[in-house]
Amino acid sequence: MMNFKKLLEHSSAIPFIDQARFGIEREGQRVTHDGKLARTDHPAIFGDRTYHPYIQTDFSETQVEMITPVTDSIDELFQYLDAIYDVTSRSMSDEEMIWPLSMPPALPQKDEEIMIAKLATFEDVLYRRYLAKEYGKRKQMVSGIHFNFEFGEELIRSLFVQQTEIQEFAAFKTEVYLKVARNFLRYRWLITYLYGASPLSEANYFVDELHPHEPVRSIRNSEYGYTNHSNVKVSYASMEQYLADIEQMIEEGKLSEEKEFYAPVRFRGGKRVADVAKMGVRYIELRNIDLNPYHHLGISKEQVQFLQLFLVFMLWAPEGSSVDEWVEEGTLYNNRVALEGPLDQTAMYEEGLMLFTQMKEMVQALQHEELLPTIDKLAERLNNPSQTIAAQLYTEAQSDSQKAVAVALGRKYDAESHERPYQLAGFREMELSTQIFLFDAIQKGIQVKVIDEADQFLRLQFENHVEYVKNANMTSKDSYIVPLIMENKTVTKKILAEAGFRVPAGAEFTSMAEAKRAYSRFAKEAFVIKPKSTNYGLGITIFKEGASEEDYHKGLEIAFREDTSVLVEEFLPGTEYRFFVIDRQVQAILLRIPANVIGNGEQTVAELVAQKNQDPLRGTNHRAPLELIQLGDLEQLMLKEQGLTIDSIPAKDQIVYLRENSNISTGGDSIDVTAEFSDAYKEIAVAAVTALGAKVSGIDLIIPDKEIDPSTDEKAYGIIEANFNPAMHMHVYPFSGTGRRLTLAVLKLLYPEVWALNHWNEEEK
Repeated sequence: MMNFKKLLEHSSAIPFIDQARFGIEREGQRVTHDGKLARTDHPAIFGDRTYHPYIQTDFSETQVEMITPVTDSIDELFQYLDAIYDVTSRSMSDEEMIWPLSMPPALPQKDEEIMIAKLATFEDVLYRRYLAKEYGKRKQMVSGIHFNFEFGEELIRSLFVQQTEIQEFAAFKTEVYLKVARNFLRYRWLITYLYGASPLSEANYFVDELHPHEPVRSIRNSEYGYTNHSNVKVSYASMEQYLADIEQMIEEGKLSEEKEFYAPVRFRGGKRVADVAKMGVRYIELRNIDLNPYHHLGISKEQVQFLQLFLVFMLWAPEGSSVDEWVEEGTLYNNRVALEGPLDQTAMYEEGLMLFTQMKEMVQALQHEELLPTIDKLAERLNNPSQTIAAQLYTEAQSDSQKAVAVALGRKYDAESHERPYQLAGFREMELSTQIFLFDAIQKGIQVKVIDEADQFLRLQFENHVEYVKNANMTSKDSYIVPLIMENKTVTKKILAEAGFRVPAGAEFTSMAEAKRAYSRFAKEAFVIKPKSTNYGLGITIFKEGASEEDYHKGLEIAFREDTSVLVEEFLPGTEYRFFVIDRQVQAILLRIPANVIGNGEQTVAELVAQKNQDPLRGTNHRAPLELIQLGDLEQLMLKEQGLTIDSIPAKDQIVYLRENSNISTGGDSIDVTAEFSDAYKEIAVAAVTALGAKVSGIDLIIPDKEIDPSTDEKAYGIIEANFNPAMHMHVYPFSGTGRRLTLAVLKLLYPEVWALNHWNEEEK
């Protein structure tokens, strides 16, 4: 046998020990908030299950399966798992949640009331019917974690070049995974001991059949879980023997097809088991991990870190000379541990101590001493079974019931996922519009890869159709010139004016001296000073009743700090509205109101602000759709101008403004008014955006009276700005009014075929 221990400890391999790729498939039953199995279909909002890369169903219609993409790090793995869980949880019915246990909730007494997954492919339905007949529906209702693991390519190559026994790299890689699988099957009892979490069954899981003496460590991982019949025997001595045995089992009628072979570890090399013979093993899938009820994802980052360590150890550790006996011994030991009482010291205690001692030897040899505390912590659970997950769950269940524990945990996790619906777990450091866009892409089954988190850069794919998106709405649908046009306010105004739209008159200045000389042109008129090329309202000063020369100069200084060119233009009276145009349609219209509170005749301004800040949509540092209202110097100055202080008690219904500007970023309110506008104004916005050559834009109109027909009054509106990459989150989650899911409109613009495939209409958004 090859000495993998020696190969791993070689200096050429040590730099790559950490290198690996990961994936997780997390199953879970949909249940009501009182813990009853859901009776509803898989949510239609996810679309067709034949293509969805992230959210599927397993055996039953109620058993959702969350699938991560392959990742190169554990941190990235949990980013995606967290996000997919968030999307799944928030896309389900408000009356439903995800059951946090591996063992299903109480099952219907009648088999026919357990719904097999309603899949589009008839062959898949037939296969599930076969499994139901062969093994029973109830065992299929158990859920767990499937952990996919691949050693890093550089690690495998560093091992390969050290030896001469195997000439083909693919064959060598297969031998690596065979060794790991054999040892994993022999020592998997330790995983069952540490992470087993199915001590008790709920009503109607065992019906007229043998069942264990509960509580145990893991029903799921015992002979009472979902296993093949005892006459199914497959050797792990070599890949040739492994494949030949599966083929023989099928020929003898002991298996219907290769995928029916259900082992705790599965080799992966292609879509079919037989592909492994041609391509070699690419990675392995561990299928024996119970859901951890004390983590909303069913598995913790610490568990995955240990599983990686354990699999390296399985390659490093020696194995028995008789392969089949070695594996069979492991099956017996695992079953023994799985059926032990969760609070009992395991019969495998001595071997467990030996394994942890060897692990410590290995991590020191591989220069990973930082893992020693982790090993010591887990080894302590051999001495204290009460620290294991099964023991914790069983102990907690004694104060009431396992169902009560599961319902409480399920409700807690469900509430947490709904607490900040405008954020996406796993990606909370990204801007809000991008988080919402990611949510929608995952929900609709469009593959998404975050290729630069700091720069908000995404890669999307559906079948062979690839799109790149930046900041949630900068896409290939807008040419490079479009944002350059909108960034340059002079160019924007000229294009719009030439197209017949009303824009404010004014002048552009490139020097302070030149701008100062023009003071007399604007002194007695309402005017605005603003930088030529900004997109976020920076450096703007408004003079509604003219300005002194001193104030005019100050306004110029503020604007020139932001740009080398400055515009001074007429102030258009009226209310400013943001029209959000996507693909020649106004998807939303927003009114922004400066930070304010409304008096009730009882509370002070400070108390009213504190109360308004309780809104869950408000937060800080752009981590919420609305910002907390502040009571700083600027706000108190604004109060002073109104004859108020923070301790004043405003009269009932008195509106008190705390800011002059209407920016959401300074505590302003966002109010959706889309339904209040006639098509005439919407057509103007669409035509203006089209004139600029854009598919996506937030265009700002000043409208004195929205009831006036703009076709009868040339001063009914004025366009003051067109914005590329306009924020979407404030439209999706406004302070008041109807939320408009603009991110879905962008996705539909990019992938109309997904909407066509699923026959989604506007109401289903």
